[in-house]
Order: sequence, then C-alpha cells, then structure tokens
Amino acid sequence: MNPHDDSGHAPEHGHEHEHEHRHGHGHGHGPGDHTTDIDWEVMAAQLESGGELQLPALHRTAARLRELLGPERDVRRILDIGSGPGVMTCVFAEAFADAEVVAVDGTPGLLDRALARAERLGLAGRVAVRHVRLPEGLDAGGEHGAGGLGTADLVWSSRAVHHLGDQQGALDALAGVLRPGGLLAVAEGGLPMRFLPRDIGIGRPGLQARLDAAQEHWFEIMRAELPGATAVVEDWPAMLKRAGLTRVGAFTSLLDLPAPLGEQGRAFLHGHLTRLRETLRETMSESLDEDDLTTLGVLLDPEAPEGILRRPDAFLLSATTVFTGFTGERSSR
Repeated sequence: MNPHDDSGHAPEHGHEHEHEHRHGHGHGHGPGDHTTDIDWEVMAAQLESGGELQLPALHRTAARLRELLGPERDVRRILDIGSGPGVMTCVFAEAFADAEVVAVDGTPGLLDRALARAERLGLAGRVAVRHVRLPEGLDAGGEHGAGGLGTADLVWSSRAVHHLGDQQGALDALAGVLRPGGLLAVAEGGLPMRFLPRDIGIGRPGLQARLDAAQEHWFEIMRAELPGATAVVEDWPAMLKRAGLTRVGAFTSLLDLPAPLGEQGRAFLHGHLTRLRETLRETMSESLDEDDLTTLGVLLDPEAPEGILRRPDAFLLSATTVFTGFTGERSSR
C-alpha cells in the first residue's frame, strides 16, 4: 500500500490490490511494491491475482460507498487513482451501473490489462483509462481534455497516496476533482497481513513480527527518499478535513481466507514473500538474522514440505481501513 496492495503505483493497491500491509493493500500493491524502480508490468499478473482473492471484500467496499453516497445521488463518473490492473475499477463498474469508471495509473501495461479485464467482464463500454504521472496529473483540467483527470462523483485511491512525497497535497488535489457532494475514499489504513502461525516449526517463532519490523524500516527509508517528501502525522481523518472535506468517516473491510488455502492463495503468498525478500534485500540484514533468512529461504522453496506452496497451515487474514469525506453539501435523504 510499507512494503505492502487492488488495489496506483503507486497503491497503487492499491493497487487494490493486495491486502498485504497497512502501508501498502490491497485494495494497492503490497509489501515490497512501492519502490520507485518496481517493474509494475512484470508484476501485473500477481497484482491481478491478489485483487481477485480480495473480490468479496472489494464488492463489500463498493456497496458501502454506494450506501454512503445515498440512493438519491446520481453517480455518473468514478476515478480509480492508482488503479493497477483494474480489479477495483471493474468492481465499481458493476456496482454503479450508470457510471463511467476511469482507471488512472502511471503504467501503460497495467492500464492495458484493466481494459482487457473490462472486456472479459462485459464492461468495456463503461471503463476508460487515463495514463497519468502522479502527483503531477492530479488536477481536474477538462472533462475530456488531455490537461487533467476531469471531475468525478466518487474518487477512490487504494494505497497510492503513501507513494507520494506530499500526502496532504495529494489529498488536497484529489478533493479538488470532486463534484459538489462528491465522495473521496482512500484505503490507507488497517492491519498488517497475517498468513502463518506464530510457530511454523522451522526457525525462531514470531517470524512475521520481525518481517513487519523490517518492512517498517524499509518504508521509513522509502518515504524519506520520495521527491518532495513532507513529514505529516498520518491522521487520515484530520488530513481529509484539512483538504476541505466534511462528513469524514471510516470503515474497515476484513479479508479472511482460512487454512488450508487454495492454490491461488498459496501462489499469491509465494509471490508476496518473493517480492518482500527482493525489496528488503539491502536492509533486511539490519532486522533479520541468518536464522530468519534461512527460514525465509525454506518458505520460498517450491519443493520443501515446509514451503508456503505446500503448507496446510497457511491462511490469509487482513483488515483494510477506508477513510471517506464529502465535498460541499449533500441534499438530505
């Protein structure tokens, strides 16, 4: 979202993209996903697979946003900022049948994948894409011009804002593209993903807690090196209020896939751990000892019975918090 997900590359959870870590999920990318030199196009299949694992939670999130907007709100245009391969983009297109949904991302290959997904799901007529470099492209401009994103009734961003140096500035810009009474929703909170027992029978117990510490250390370095990095207390409701939004609130979506995980879930975890090891390679030794590194190697070994691809005790549990705020006044229901 931290080395974290559906769901912006960002995000982006995004992308939606993978409820992997409170700094990074689902709905953006995941631990290890927010370095500035990540090859997002190579990661596209993993991002889409991770988003698909979260589809039940993503549909619940879209339904909750529909409820917040209210039945009287005519939602005609939605922006998915840091869309990645478009999993959440298509969820919105299904949930808001009269809306155009625009996938906004900085990686053309991921936008191509979003269009292909929309085509497969019969949503091609209502899903569009916009190639935008963040944060430079976060302005409304003309509705159909090349100078901006256009305005929207709903703006969604999953784990994209934390990839930008000035997080408050990004929220200000996102709030600026909302139409009167429009809703901004950002998935930037929650809990670290859990997928293994405390004691996995190899190495020292508590490996995931130490991986969390390693990710936090990496995330601190990543944030400090972003262009225009600005320190801010990450009080997201307060930040939304400073962006001029009202009726600020939050809700949390739970992803709970119990053991034993299916093949798709275990493959997702293998990809997650692989990226985590690659991303943290330079700083991991500061947080993990040789025993932990050996354990991580066993978990990634496709032939080892203790590996993540073969373990019957692997599960997937995460909680993603979405912060919301409205612009202007809404008519009473």
